[in-house]
Amino acid sequence: MIRDAATRDFRAILGLNAESVHFLSPLDEAQLLRLHAQAAYHRVVEIDGAAAAFLLVLREGADYDSPNYRWFAQRYPQFLYIDRIVVAADRQGHGLAAMLYDDLLAFAKTTGVETLTCEFDLDPPNPASAKFHARYGFREVGTQWLGGGKKQVSLQARALPASSST
Repeated sequence: MIRDAATRDFRAILGLNAESVHFLSPLDEAQLLRLHAQAAYHRVVEIDGAAAAFLLVLREGADYDSPNYRWFAQRYPQFLYIDRIVVAADRQGHGLAAMLYDDLLAFAKTTGVETLTCEFDLDPPNPASAKFHARYGFREVGTQWLGGGKKQVSLQARALPASSST
């Protein structure tokens, strides 16, 4: 079941993030609380009463010091920024990330925002993320080195269909 993330999910979310931190930025409870408060979209997939996956997305105008978020903020007047998506290691390959992205796309239709953005690692490589995002229509719009040249990311964007709200 996909549902909005709540503070009761934070322990599981922090555990999931720690499990995949080699692909993500570290996250502590204070940072998570701040991101959760600013999120345009923060949902979890609940299985057996616990969060097995989560997706956290911010809009333009957030008070967020991520260099990747700032890169998009300098180039796009409106955007939804996928800060992180994580699926529990023992639940990967079961379509949970696709469920969350499909749900996000349905949400995005209601926002009037024209661009969905994200990044994934090029160096060290994250080929699973590259393949997943290509399948969802993301295209590279830039790259940047982070961490003093220790990591390179591919900055990705996907055009969203015009909002159907009347």
